Amino acid sequence: MRLKQRQERAARRAARIAAKHMAIRSAALGQGGAQSEGSTVMKKSQVKVGSEYVAKVSGKLAHIRIDRENPHGGWEATNLATKKTVHIKSAQRLRGAVGRLDAHVAAGAKPVAKVAKDAKAAPVAATNPLEAHYRAQKDAAKTEKAAKVAAMRREVAEKIARPDPELDAAVKAAAADRRAKKAKIAKPKGQRKPGCLDAAIRVLQEAGKPMGCQDIVKEALAKGYWQTKGATPAATLYAAIIRECAAKGAKARFRRAEVKETKDGKAVTLRGYFTLADEHAGKK
Repeated sequence: MRLKQRQERAARRAARIAAKHMAIRSAALGQGGAQSEGSTVMKKSQVKVGSEYVAKVSGKLAHIRIDRENPHGGWEATNLATKKTVHIKSAQRLRGAVGRLDAHVAAGAKPVAKVAKDAKAAPVAATNPLEAHYRAQKDAAKTEKAAKVAAMRREVAEKIARPDPELDAAVKAAAADRRAKKAKIAKPKGQRKPGCLDAAIRVLQEAGKPMGCQDIVKEALAKGYWQTKGATPAATLYAAIIRECAAKGAKARFRRAEVKETKDGKAVTLRGYFTLADEHAGKK
């Protein structure tokens, strides 16, 4: 039962599509009165060499002239609009002889070639009531959608133009918050956080003798002269002293010191010891 219902629905759908195509084809060719005489699809016995017909070529209707039969089937024809040779494979591609339309053209209708040429540019008016109904529904839906879009745009424009004190206050507060976060607190002149070099100078001034970086760091951290979370503070101090000595030369605040130690009866010079320059040694 279900298969039979599906077949019936398919048959009705095919009939509707065929009627729709027939109406469109008749409107494009101007053969509204020719349907009462018979079908627009021709038979092979009706095709004559040398006659002109309306045929479907590459999905479009064209004005052609049958020149000769093709040995592989069908006919060789000439497209009178483009002057190109086309192959008509079967009589089903022909829609009727051009001579049948002379009376219609004389009454003021466009020639077949002109209709075929303008079919794509100018939409065909619907003659099928079902097609006209669907087209009217589509046009009404487009009009309704355009009206809704226009109304929405007007509403948005009105909201933007309408003053909103709460929104303005929120925007100003957000802007002030951003400016406050970006503002930098000015540090008082002459005050800065002491670094490792300042702490080293202070430790060496108090000790009054050359010291290694490891010992300087221990004293500075123990007395609170310097604070760091680095894993190797002694290496950091050593690198900073070396950079200052290389950059300032004789004007550097630090000097390398030769500290010797006796090991196994031999005097060995220890590396990594520093002292202060004469002008910085007595300052506190």
